[in-house]
Amino acid sequence: MTTTTEAIHTADTAQGRGPLHDPAVRGFASDNYSGVHPEILSALATANGGHQVSYGEDVYTARLQEILEQQFGSGIECFPVFNGTGANVLSLQALLPRWGAVICASTAHINMDENGAPERVGGIKLLQVPTEDGKLTPGLIDREAWGWGDEHRAQPLVVSITQTTELGTCYTPSEVRAIADHAHAKGMKLHMDGARLANAAAHLGVPLRAFTRDAGVDILSFGGTKNGLLFGEVVVALNPEAADGLKYLRKMNMQLASKMRFISAQFIALLEDGLWLRSATHANSMATRLRRAVEQIDGVQPTQETQSNGVFAILPAGVADRLRSSFAFYDWDAARGEVRWMCSFDTTEEDIDAFVSAIKRELATT
Repeated sequence: MTTTTEAIHTADTAQGRGPLHDPAVRGFASDNYSGVHPEILSALATANGGHQVSYGEDVYTARLQEILEQQFGSGIECFPVFNGTGANVLSLQALLPRWGAVICASTAHINMDENGAPERVGGIKLLQVPTEDGKLTPGLIDREAWGWGDEHRAQPLVVSITQTTELGTCYTPSEVRAIADHAHAKGMKLHMDGARLANAAAHLGVPLRAFTRDAGVDILSFGGTKNGLLFGEVVVALNPEAADGLKYLRKMNMQLASKMRFISAQFIALLEDGLWLRSATHANSMATRLRRAVEQIDGVQPTQETQSNGVFAILPAGVADRLRSSFAFYDWDAARGEVRWMCSFDTTEEDIDAFVSAIKRELATT
């Protein structure tokens, strides 16, 4: 069976046009580097025919609402958006008054990787807490959960956690529940940045709602781009009463897609037949394969548990730069020689084995 990708490649070759990159080359820099899953491309092609009502009044977005209710239960509301930064800012704005602040881990994406968007676009104060593994706990939250009624302090009204965390670690349902109960008892709400939500479900072996809605999360940024989508995320109001004005905030934040069917159609293809879980399980298993291999190599020091599709490790000086001549990946903490290796839905066992062999070769030359 010819995939959409293969058909495009064949057509380009026949007309003398080749791709601008080598489609056989894969690295370990980011799951954002990967292409679009063929099933997603096929769904986009199917959704492309004819006309559909714009701005989310289409049949695909209505179907996506039904599918997300199957995953999270009735009474939720879904809001497709363009990207993860938009989903996070929109979610937090919906939970907060103008004077509110968000408690998050210092490594949180909203703090480290969104170029100040929560502050500049959302007008939100972030109260960051250092963690060793990227995970917050009730005790860590209490470092910044204070000052209510003090007009000189931004009011801590939301806790934001990432699943899986930026360090590849995963919250269990009981850990999320403990955070939710603690936050709610103090009058705060809970946001989950689920850029790699599917990887967490694959690791935990539980349904999505077990560590989100059932665990007390109020609003969720549900990621798709890192799991094979072309673009798109969904803000899921798990507790609509806690998230006010999303309909209006989405437009104000320039996250309202006129041709929303093309975001929704991708998520339908991802969720309807389990593609989300198959892809995430594969990416996780490739990371596990890589972790087990490098654990046997003298000179490689893993730094975090591998609970999703990322491996973190410290390499001797100079090794990372030499490896990057053949395989793309990023430093995590360059000062200590710590790197991050990410696997994707399209990572193969051969990719892992070739990379491990390269690591061994480079270490042999140190």
